[in-house]
Amino acid sequence: MSQYPDLQGKVAIVTGAGRRGGLGAAIAARLAAEGARVVIADIGAAAGPHLPAGAIGASDEMNAVAGDIRAAGGEAIALPCNMLDGDAVEHLVTETERQLGGVDILVNNAGVGYLMKPIVEMSLAEWDTVLGVNLRGVFAATQVVARRFIAQGRGGRIVNIASQAAKSAFPQASAYCSSKHGLVGLTRVAAIELAAHGITVNAVCPNHVTTGLGAWQNAHFAQAQGKSVEQYLADMAARIPLGRTGLPSDIANACAFLCSEQAQYITGEAMNVSGGEEYH
Repeated sequence: MSQYPDLQGKVAIVTGAGRRGGLGAAIAARLAAEGARVVIADIGAAAGPHLPAGAIGASDEMNAVAGDIRAAGGEAIALPCNMLDGDAVEHLVTETERQLGGVDILVNNAGVGYLMKPIVEMSLAEWDTVLGVNLRGVFAATQVVARRFIAQGRGGRIVNIASQAAKSAFPQASAYCSSKHGLVGLTRVAAIELAAHGITVNAVCPNHVTTGLGAWQNAHFAQAQGKSVEQYLADMAARIPLGRTGLPSDIANACAFLCSEQAQYITGEAMNVSGGEEYH
């Protein structure tokens, strides 16, 4: 039985969802399990040195994620979109409308979390890539979808995947923390501006989740701290009150709630999903 029956038949775009085991794939699968028709959006192909093949959702994997959802009884399609390209974002939404008849939910999950360097070593091009995908891309998608929501006249849901880094600072994460702090600001402004149209805008702030990106972060920061990955993860779990790091399903559950009618009076929030580690 569906936990959120009002999601049945809704159309949801989830960006950055093209990697198996990732947050976006988990969010899309959770929404599909509630009966939503989901769009698996990701860049589809490498795009230069800062968006390399090993760090992005390629077309084959995007299609595999959509296939996994269909195999489980859900409805999903895969559409490529480079979040740095405003025209591509517009096309993503237009193509969603063409194939699925409209859009009701946007989950802004696409993000760059692997360009981690000390401030004195980070290039402006790396900084621009992180801010471009994590903040500018979210603005572009929010703008395009909000216009559609207003024209449709039936409200809508926007959920931005921020981070614990939206509230706390971490070494080597100047661009990432800046982008996620900015994302919470964008969430709040959008919530105020769009509320009159029945559109809610919220952010989810996970702590560490060991996805494919998370595994890279584990290795990177363990080495930076002179620890084994096992010790790094043990130390992380020890400071989390609930005693473990996050799971993709934890974040997906929060998103499903915020997309549902049960959350109709919640907007402008930056919800921590961190096992008690982050409480700001």
